[in-house]
Amino acid sequence: MSGAALGIEVVFVFFLALFLLHRYGDFKKQHRLVLVATLLAWCLCFLIVFIIPLDVSTTIYNRCIARNAVTPSPINVSHLTTTTRAAITNASSPDVTTIAVSTEIPSSQQCYKPWSYIPKGIMPIFWRVVYWTSQFLTWIVLPFMQSYSRSGGFSITGKIKTALIENAIYYGTYLLIFGALLIYVAVNPKFHLQWYELQTIGIAAANTWGLFLLVLLLGYGLVEIPRSHWNGAKKGYLLMKTYFKAAKLMTEKADAEENLEDVMEEVRKVNECIKYNHPLRKCVDTILRKCPTEYQEKMGRNMDDYEDFEEKNINYPSEKTLVKLHKQVIYAVQRHNRTQVQWRMLLEQAFHLEDVAKNETSATRQFVHTFPPVEPESWTTRHFYTPAAEWYWECLLRPWCSRILAVILALFSAVVVWSECTFFSTQPVLSLFAVFIQQAERTYNYIYIEVACFLTIFFLSICVYSTVFRIRVFNYYYFASHHQTDHYSLLFSGMLFCRLTPPLCLNFLGLTHMDGSISHQNAEQTAYTSIMGSLKVLPVIAGGFYIYYPMLVVILCIATYFSLGTRCLNLLGFQQFHGGQRHDV
Repeated sequence: MSGAALGIEVVFVFFLALFLLHRYGDFKKQHRLVLVATLLAWCLCFLIVFIIPLDVSTTIYNRCIARNAVTPSPINVSHLTTTTRAAITNASSPDVTTIAVSTEIPSSQQCYKPWSYIPKGIMPIFWRVVYWTSQFLTWIVLPFMQSYSRSGGFSITGKIKTALIENAIYYGTYLLIFGALLIYVAVNPKFHLQWYELQTIGIAAANTWGLFLLVLLLGYGLVEIPRSHWNGAKKGYLLMKTYFKAAKLMTEKADAEENLEDVMEEVRKVNECIKYNHPLRKCVDTILRKCPTEYQEKMGRNMDDYEDFEEKNINYPSEKTLVKLHKQVIYAVQRHNRTQVQWRMLLEQAFHLEDVAKNETSATRQFVHTFPPVEPESWTTRHFYTPAAEWYWECLLRPWCSRILAVILALFSAVVVWSECTFFSTQPVLSLFAVFIQQAERTYNYIYIEVACFLTIFFLSICVYSTVFRIRVFNYYYFASHHQTDHYSLLFSGMLFCRLTPPLCLNFLGLTHMDGSISHQNAEQTAYTSIMGSLKVLPVIAGGFYIYYPMLVVILCIATYFSLGTRCLNLLGFQQFHGGQRHDV
């Protein structure tokens, strides 16, 4: 079973990432390279999260083997029992008081190999491949593909040129900073850094950037996730929030329709101006293919006009203008389609919540829909999820389940906040996660170790990743379900995941005291920690920023609990739903 656990988790992670990508992306319309790059980035990040517990249990087993190795040790005969002393005396000289024997490991301290044990040598190679591939994606490939996907160029060469120009400043800034630091290290006689130490500095710099963003996202998720489930039990609250979102989406939908009309008017003018025999006609045809079908039918193609375009003094648009128009068309059409789908789904949600409110007082306890579902009911729905079962679930059980889940998540959040503020203390051990793992390590309960590690890092990941899915930066970065997320947002999420996951795992190892720089133990480190290198090269980061910066999560949790960010956005004119009260759009 040594390699089976690793293989099972790799397959599971692949299908999990594929499911999420299918939910948010569009396999039919989006470019294959974008989908593959996003899928690869998500798979690598999810792999790190799911494999870390196996690395921890394997490391604990290796520590047990090293600690309980059978070696000759001197034993004083005077401290042995009478029977044992007599047996030894019969086998040797009676004058012997101290002999060398092999110590037998008590049954409570025997090293039992975990079912998920991964042989030595596999995990370091695995982590190197996963880590460096994710870093190559997040710092080089994905930024380039973002610019490439947003480009309005009509050829591959044109899109590559645009992407290189847009990323020149991005890449140049990093090269300038790295070059300045490298020169400083080279001319300073106090530093004698080798390649390994330079590699560690690079890893530490990337992890420091990721940890800075990680704590911000974690502070929001630790409060908002339990609160969202608690508020999910309040039907009135959900209905008011849905009404607010509908009013806000209606304005956005009208703005998207107006923007599409304006862009289509520009396309119509260009289509009438550039005739069939113009050199740029192919570019216009490419733009027309990106327009909605109804607009294509209205504009058509001027195939009946055989006038020579050179005979009239007309200011024809340049290729650069068409590239810009092409980019506007792609953005306007995608935004229009997204708002249309969101509007339809939001109306369905509002109708459902209204039906729940009406059925709560039903004497028959049969759930009745105002608008029957359009799609035919499945066999499972007809035989198991009957109107009576639906009433008990929607009106009775679901609110209580949401409240219970919210309480459990709130307790978990409290444990995380406490551990983030105390994990640096080793004598005594104050981090609750470290206490749990160390208690299980004494009995070598590997199942408990792996389950505890998985639940901990899974909860941390949910808090961070769900915040990434909730973030909206105007209309440039926006995650929308039902296949409505654009190329740019998918790639940007892959970049964030790859930058956040390594510091997330290091933070988890610190919380559980499996990181030697935190526990200060001269014991075998996890394979994941070994590829990160020793942070002793950078004592300011290892002994300062990595330990004390996570304490900021307390302030962020307080700010999230009192909705300070929402209040600030409302003051700035970005209307948000807060406190069960509706702010006018």
